[in-house]
Amino acid sequence: MNLILQGISVPRHVAEQVAGLARARSIIAIGESAWRCEDVTYNDEVKSQIDLAAWAARLDYAFIEGRRSLRDFGLVAMDMDSTLITIECIDEIADMQGLKPKVAEITEAAMRGEIEFKESLKRRVALLEGLEAGALQRVYDERLKLSPGAEKMLQAVQAAGLKTLLVSGGFTFFTDRMKERLKLDYTHANQLEIVDGKLTGHVIGEIVDGEEKKRTVERVCEELGISTKQAIVMGDGANDLRMMSVAGLSVAFRAKPIVREQANVGLNFVGLDGVLHLLRA
Repeated sequence: MNLILQGISVPRHVAEQVAGLARARSIIAIGESAWRCEDVTYNDEVKSQIDLAAWAARLDYAFIEGRRSLRDFGLVAMDMDSTLITIECIDEIADMQGLKPKVAEITEAAMRGEIEFKESLKRRVALLEGLEAGALQRVYDERLKLSPGAEKMLQAVQAAGLKTLLVSGGFTFFTDRMKERLKLDYTHANQLEIVDGKLTGHVIGEIVDGEEKKRTVERVCEELGISTKQAIVMGDGANDLRMMSVAGLSVAFRAKPIVREQANVGLNFVGLDGVLHLLRA
């Protein structure tokens, strides 16, 4: 068993202190502020100690059995809002109506798993009724930013031959643009209804909730002729848990506690490219 430690501008001696809790045989630098600690002791007590120490040191950690490779996988599936990008698009759209606090409160509750996702989306979209559709382009142009490390991570997985899927409880207006901009292979999201240049407060068709996200990962894997265990799935909210549960490697990115608890790997401090330190190219 190996332990991967990584952070932002964390000195080696801090990593050595954390690695000492797992009695690592050796510590090898694998990047700037990133180390592979080899032949570590692993049990529940050690994991609990590492969890506390790594958090205090602002280090992300992952126990990895052996040396897994990117080429062990065939698909990277990602949530969009607050995972691939830094914002929740619906909250920023609502800001154009002066309703961001109200909508953001519902969004947060849904991501924590306190409100069923379909119901939360219907409530939030209803508040957008009458908004000029041009507000979507303003959000894309003015507020949408990729999460740290997103482009580096995507370039590496695409170079290794993996396919990419963006599956979102957000909206096709944004996933379509992400697909073109980042050369993604597949996208799936909700479509906002627009009539006479204004949002109606409804979505068209079935809502992409947690179960539909899981089905989408399964469908794409079947199309690619691979098992879902050959998928890396990244997310941050409760509605990502079902698709993460079928993955070979689930990654919680700056996620809600309920997601961090269930994921294989948590990236709380480093960018999305932190996943590359876990897997050989």
